[in-house]
Amino acid sequence: MIRTPLRPLARILRAREKGENPDVIEAENLAQRHAVIQDAARGRAQGRLTIMAMAFVVAFGAVGVRMGTLAAAQPTEPSAMASSAAIISQRADITDRHGRVLATNLLTHSLYAHPRQMVDPEGAAKKLAAIFPDLSLERLQKDFSGKRSFVWIKKKISPEQMQAVHDIGEPGLLFGPREMRLYPNGRIASHILGGSTFGKEDVASAEVIGVAGVEKAFDRWLRDPGNDGAPLTLSLDLSAQAAMEEVLANGMKVMNAKGATGILMEVKTGEIVAMASLPDFDPNDRPRPLLKGDPSDSPLFNRAVQGQYELGSTFKIFPVAQAIDLKLVSPTTMINANAPMKIGKYLINEFRGHNYGTLSVTDIIVKSSNVGTVRVAQLLGPERQKDLLEKLGFFEPTPIEMSEGPTGKPLVPKRWPAVTSATVAFGHGLAASPLHLATAYATVANGGKRVTPTLIHDRTRREGEQVLSPSAAHTAVQLLRQVVIRGSGRSANVEGYEVAGKTGTADKPRPTGGYYGNKVVSTFASTFPASDPQYVLVLSLDEPSAIGAGGESRTAGATSAPVAAEVIRRVAPLLGLRPQVEKPLPMIERPLDDELKLVSN
Repeated sequence: MIRTPLRPLARILRAREKGENPDVIEAENLAQRHAVIQDAARGRAQGRLTIMAMAFVVAFGAVGVRMGTLAAAQPTEPSAMASSAAIISQRADITDRHGRVLATNLLTHSLYAHPRQMVDPEGAAKKLAAIFPDLSLERLQKDFSGKRSFVWIKKKISPEQMQAVHDIGEPGLLFGPREMRLYPNGRIASHILGGSTFGKEDVASAEVIGVAGVEKAFDRWLRDPGNDGAPLTLSLDLSAQAAMEEVLANGMKVMNAKGATGILMEVKTGEIVAMASLPDFDPNDRPRPLLKGDPSDSPLFNRAVQGQYELGSTFKIFPVAQAIDLKLVSPTTMINANAPMKIGKYLINEFRGHNYGTLSVTDIIVKSSNVGTVRVAQLLGPERQKDLLEKLGFFEPTPIEMSEGPTGKPLVPKRWPAVTSATVAFGHGLAASPLHLATAYATVANGGKRVTPTLIHDRTRREGEQVLSPSAAHTAVQLLRQVVIRGSGRSANVEGYEVAGKTGTADKPRPTGGYYGNKVVSTFASTFPASDPQYVLVLSLDEPSAIGAGGESRTAGATSAPVAAEVIRRVAPLLGLRPQVEKPLPMIERPLDDELKLVSN
């Protein structure tokens, strides 16, 4: 910018010629210059004020808009914006197939202390010990009087306990909100649910994690925020589960058994409607596992899945069904069942020294002949026998959706000589879980099409392999029906429900080798109704001993079969099965003229 001179020479000279004062000209120019400078400064100041005013308008406008948005929005719980959040406490519910809650969350509080803020540490310790009898007074006094600045007292307390602690009036005792896992049905389905505990935790929240059962198997799914709180729906029916557990508990007492297990499964889908193992526990107060001794002595032990038992004569239907499928025999084929039978240096005997002579295939199952079953198994040969058992699932753990599933691997003989083939045919020498047996019986009842057990309701499944022909499977079910009508399973007959099943009594092996002479596992494996199988029930008692008119008995026909009958009598109506008038079965035990052939070795 070019400034105007304060004393322009031309004006100064003219002013001197006229006798005027030249300083007046300088003063006028200086005033004009100052006016220009002031106008420029005023303009800059006004610009700054305008910008500041606009900034304030925008800022307060944004705050106002945000406040209006929050005021108009519905209140919601805050959720983690990323999967890396430190603690995710929310856990989905678990329900039965009808939506009844089996496991849920409960808002509670934790109790902790800041000893340095306490006014009367000794008095607070005494009052806390009175409220919580499980706490040690000496330990509390030591913690409160030491150098610690933070002490956990209880990870979860009830509202009543919280009020009692609040009434102490000690400023150093503080509460933290958190969620805990609640099992509202107590012991019911405890082995299936498993239980939970706290993982990561602080004073304001805690991460609930599964420790066993479906809680552990589906732990990641149950904690996934992406599921939007949808419950995990199990295949269990809470009413059927409760009824089974009640009957099993009473059966254990009556039969003086050490333990019991029961599995009720849908034939078509493999869905487990009820599964119980006794003794059980309360998952709300899960006991500690045993560190030594027999694992089955612990209430945490799931006999249905983890138990490995020789299941006795319940196996006899498998070689017979396979031989019928291969058309090696028919129900009326006569078999040489003379006992004892010698295989190498070993003798195969019948129960209580019986010698049945010649039996039809039907009567081999009805009378539960060891020798007759071995004769049929010899027609198959070891390879075909092993092939069927493998297809039925007896060589691998069941794929059940529980953390304990992989631990229930059957004990299968490494070698399979003739004597092993014989003993496996009548349920000895191969140990499997009751769930394996239930799955195999479901496959037979399902027209020979393999069934996969599951605890999840309405899951899409692939169709199973055809293990047996439908006709052979149907015939096998009719043979099992004969066992209940006129064989060792008569005590399991429930009028109107066409129960078909097989008893099995197996001596328990000693840990040091050999077998106990007075300890057995008695099992009854069944399906009903026989004319159109809908359900499979397997029930086992560990070391039962029934006292009756004939004295003491440990056989499955006297112990597990009557308990199974009571389970069916109680559960079938809950499942919507109405008793039907039964049609008389054909007398398949009588041989036809063209079937009078004798199978013998």
